[in-house]
Amino acid sequence: MIGRWKRELSVAAAFLALLAVLAVWAPRFYAGDELKAIAVRSAPVLIAAVGMTLVVLARHINISVGAQFSAAGVIAGLLAKSGLPMPVVALVTILAGALMGALNGGLVAGFGLPSIVATLATFFIFQEGLRWARQGESVKGLPEDFQWFGLGQAAGEIVVLAVAAVVFAAFLWGLRHLAGGRALYAVGSDAEAARLAGIRPGRVVFAAFTALGALIGLAALVNAARFPQVDPNAGKGLEMQVVAAVVVGGVAISGGRGRLVGVLAGVLLLLSLSSALTFLRISAEWEKAVQGAIILVAVASDAINLRSRRHARPGLAPA
Repeated sequence: MIGRWKRELSVAAAFLALLAVLAVWAPRFYAGDELKAIAVRSAPVLIAAVGMTLVVLARHINISVGAQFSAAGVIAGLLAKSGLPMPVVALVTILAGALMGALNGGLVAGFGLPSIVATLATFFIFQEGLRWARQGESVKGLPEDFQWFGLGQAAGEIVVLAVAAVVFAAFLWGLRHLAGGRALYAVGSDAEAARLAGIRPGRVVFAAFTALGALIGLAALVNAARFPQVDPNAGKGLEMQVVAAVVVGGVAISGGRGRLVGVLAGVLLLLSLSSALTFLRISAEWEKAVQGAIILVAVASDAINLRSRRHARPGLAPA
């Protein structure tokens, strides 16, 4: 039983070890509300990581999520500034994210383009389109009911955490119990075998990208609501955070394997690492290097595990 949860337990242990190091070398970390702040900052990243998990389980990747996140946040801000009520703003922002995701899904599932190539192209389309539209200018003059959803910071933080918790719990249950969740694992493990079993891999992949887009829209809205204005560069570097959290959390980059529990641990570890560097007086420039190293180690570990299983089962087809 423990062997099945080896990756998740190792990530959780790394997170606890980091907290222990901070307790010894930077006790100021625990003096304020830093843990609560990390949890609130982690909420939009966790929502995005849940969506990325769906795509990676289907043996694909989306590196345009940062640009999608920025665009969706600006859309939310502009809609709120126009006077639309927050429920409408939320719905349209999520739909806009779903449309961006559907574009990626159409390119990958419909035209058969490699996902890394297709999403690299859309990354530049979304990023440069947003840069042309906003010229780097933030969305200002937002209505009072936008920041923290008009509830004040204390209640707004609870809403942000609750939204992330509901999304996580819903997909945790759905991946385990719904046919769509089982189809994702089947397609990621062996698309041809899934097709022979009556599953349409193209539809599954398209749905995964579209769902990721919708969740990016929701994550962007939740993130934007934390601030008095919307930064058009809010999603810069998000793709690295999300991919790192998913991969280090035990979702195999080769598809078909992984659990959301590990992804949650990965998000908490990586977001805590960012604050830890500050409290340990280590240059924040090391954060990206550490994230890259974490991705490399996790992918190498998955490759070693896959090779071991192939040696154990000589007839196993390449994944």
